[in-house]
Amino acid sequence: MTKVVVIGGSGLIGSKLVSKLNERGHEAIPASPKSGVNTLTGEGLADVLKGAQVVVDVSNSPSFEERAALDFFTTSTTNLLTTAQAAGVDHYIALSVVGTDRLQESGYFRAKLAQERLIEASPIPFTILHSTQFFEFLRSIADEGTKGEMVLVSPVLFQPIAADDVATTLATIAVNPPLNGMVEVAGPERVTLAELVQRYLNKTGDARQVVADSNARYYGLLLNDQSLTPGANPRLGSTTFDDWFSTSKPRA
Repeated sequence: MTKVVVIGGSGLIGSKLVSKLNERGHEAIPASPKSGVNTLTGEGLADVLKGAQVVVDVSNSPSFEERAALDFFTTSTTNLLTTAQAAGVDHYIALSVVGTDRLQESGYFRAKLAQERLIEASPIPFTILHSTQFFEFLRSIADEGTKGEMVLVSPVLFQPIAADDVATTLATIAVNPPLNGMVEVAGPERVTLAELVQRYLNKTGDARQVVADSNARYYGLLLNDQSLTPGANPRLGSTTFDDWFSTSKPRA
C-alpha cells in the first residue's frame, strides 16, 4: 500500500484521483485549505506529508493574471518541495498542460513553466503530466468566445480528454517509479476546436452558432495546430466526447 497525498484533493481531478487510489487499496489523502492544508502559508503541510511516499499536485492558481499565478505556483511549489524533501517523499508528481512551453505569450503559462522548472531542479524524483484540455471546459471556451449569438472559435486542432481519464492516468503514475521527465496524455479523438464546441452547443440545446475564426483568441492566445495537441506517442484516454457527454449530461 502506498500513501499518496493529493494536493488539491477536493477539486475536479483531485477528488477523482483520491477515489481511484483508495479503490485500488492505497492510502490517498486529499489535502487542500478545506482540510486545513495551505500550501501558500505551509500550514498543515508537514503533518499531512508525514509518512507519504508520493505527492501529487493538482492544485491550480485561483487567478489567471500573471503576477498572481506566478506568486501562487512559485510559493506553493517551493513550500511543497521543501516539506516533501524533509518528509522523505520518493516521488513528486504535478499536473500541467500540453503546450505549456509553446504558449508563453500567456502570463499564466509562464507561471506554469516556472512551476515545472522548480520541480525539475529539486532533488526529489518526479513526473510531470501534461494533459490536453478537458471536455469539462467546453462551455467555458464557448462563453469566452461569445459575441451576441455567435461564438468565435479558432479552427485549430485539439485533442481533449475527460477529467476522469486524467485522474486514471495520474493514479497509474502515482504507483509506478518516477520518470524524471514529462509525459503527455490526451483524448482518443483529434478534432478542430470550432467543430467540437459546436457539437457541444448542439447537444446541450444551446442556440449559439460557432463561427470558425483563425484570429479568435483562446483565453487571450492566438493558436495554431500545434498549440493544444500532444507530440508523438502520448498516453491516450479511452473516453470519447459522445461517451463523456452521455455519462456527464451537461445542461445548457
